[in-house]
Amino acid sequence: MDIESLRDYCLSLKGATEGMKWDHLCFMIEEKIFVLASLEDGHLCLKCDPEGFDELTARHGIKQAPHFARRQWVVLESLEIMPDQELQKRIAESRALVLSKLPKKTQAKYQ
Repeated sequence: MDIESLRDYCLSLKGATEGMKWDHLCFMIEEKIFVLASLEDGHLCLKCDPEGFDELTARHGIKQAPHFARRQWVVLESLEIMPDQELQKRIAESRALVLSKLPKKTQAKYQ
């Protein structure tokens, strides 16, 4: 997956918007980040289920995302770390995890 494919996929998710924060391309729902992509080094941060954290970080090229909640965010060294289909699934899960923390009324708009 390249950055344009990533952008297209993220924006296809209901309620997703994009913006720039900390010199990174961000994809958000209700101004809450679910994907953070570095345009400089190709790193990609996304939220993960804490129960699946150890499994993900055991894989080559995936580690705890610095400056994010422990065991809840991972960073992929590149977009090629995972097959496209798995990456899309992980991005959708990240969005769902972020959405689940928003008020019920807000959640209802996007489900």
